[in-house]
Amino acid sequence: MTTPEFILDIRATAGNRLLLLPSVTAVVFDDRGRVLLGRRTDNGQWALVGGIAEPGEQPALTAVREVYEETAVRCVPERVILVQMLKPITYPNGDVCQFQDITFRCRATGGEARVNDSESLEVAWFAVDALPPLERFALHRIDLALRDEPTWFEAPEETEGLEEMAE
Repeated sequence: MTTPEFILDIRATAGNRLLLLPSVTAVVFDDRGRVLLGRRTDNGQWALVGGIAEPGEQPALTAVREVYEETAVRCVPERVILVQMLKPITYPNGDVCQFQDITFRCRATGGEARVNDSESLEVAWFAVDALPPLERFALHRIDLALRDEPTWFEAPEETEGLEEMAE
């Protein structure tokens, strides 16, 4: 995965320390109800399309941009289905990142699904009842995107953090 230039600039002074980064995931459906997936070059696994927001970029635009950059598919975000702070990740070079993910349900509006950058080995549409092996991350988001429910988020424990807020 290519590291955005603005992150390289931050790393020049922050070193490997934890960076909190805004990210998006796009669950894109076509008019046949199939979901768009890419097989990643870094681990060979099928995954949803996603990426890091550029400075000043609205999350919905990040979803549209990432889908097009990676798959050549045009899409329109329909709704936010999930907001979640992910666990910190330590990369092989020692860099530590924590992503705040906003997942969008999107509708494909054009383009032909194909590998459109160096981040994917393959790109394809899959029927939701015939998905390739996917991590829980993707399965959970696809499941939520298929429902007509409010945005999902992890609710805080009833007393978690209340002591600090009261002071």
